[in-house]
Amino acid sequence: MKRIGVLTSGGDAPGMNAAIRAVVRVAIYNGLKVSGIKRGYQGLLDGDIEDMNVSSVGDIIHRGGTKLQSARSMEFMTDAGFEKALNVLKMFQIDGLVVIGGDGSFKGAKRLANAGIPTMGIPGTIDNDLEYTDYTIGFDTALNTVVSAISNIRDTSSSHGRVNIIEVMGRHCGDIALYSGLAGGAESIIIPEIDNGVSETCKKILEGKHRGKLHSIVILAEGVGKPYELAESIEKNTGMETRVSVMGHLQRGGTPTAFDRLLASRFGARSVDLLIEGKKGRAIGIKGSEIIDMDINEALDLEKTVNDELYELAKILAI
Repeated sequence: MKRIGVLTSGGDAPGMNAAIRAVVRVAIYNGLKVSGIKRGYQGLLDGDIEDMNVSSVGDIIHRGGTKLQSARSMEFMTDAGFEKALNVLKMFQIDGLVVIGGDGSFKGAKRLANAGIPTMGIPGTIDNDLEYTDYTIGFDTALNTVVSAISNIRDTSSSHGRVNIIEVMGRHCGDIALYSGLAGGAESIIIPEIDNGVSETCKKILEGKHRGKLHSIVILAEGVGKPYELAESIEKNTGMETRVSVMGHLQRGGTPTAFDRLLASRFGARSVDLLIEGKKGRAIGIKGSEIIDMDINEALDLEKTVNDELYELAKILAI
């Protein structure tokens, strides 16, 4: 192992820069050369690759987004594109690769590893939708962004006696909605893993109204339903004025939290250590406080599950 490459792929997540920084500096500390691959797998196919040194990753640990930029590549998914990627890695004398991204990026890393390329997967996605690890890079920052927004919206919601629906990201995973709803004291949390229906939400709002509550906060995970249609249903069934706030890409940006910076740094360091040890096809993660790694094929085979205990706690605390 003389040279490793590092790329970020898929949706950006706060903390990716901290992971890049750790990969580069730990590799250089151990006498390795590092190639930065821009724009993910598409940049790999295009040969958009540059040498990185200690200064290349200076002053980035606190920045959101990704210094290496990111993109999605349909070409890489084709057999011809994949063969081209293998040739580019050989051309640039890249002996091992660190991929930072979500499940789609991991599928690419898995394919490279199965083709014989020593590849490490670092989970970088705000969705927290990979079952093998407790947390992914960016989730904590996105969570704190949403909780801050809930606090702001609560002020205006209580002033006007409204219901406020806040739609958050997460694709098919409800972790951002669940964790932020619990931390932000939301009255209702609607996630894809649990079907509680519009009627249950309206019932809870009416129960609160009859107890004298002036307003309600509803957290809606994207993909469950359309927020404006939900608002119409709530107004019709409760008689309460309802407003919608769609968080969107605000959740992806911003300065990463200390937790995400520490997590990313530890993930980056472990990925380089494993490459030096001659390992390949590993997914880096955290369980409890321990950094772990497991076969990337096995990691992707695990189905993401919801934390039922947290969901039940949120329901109890919202009575």
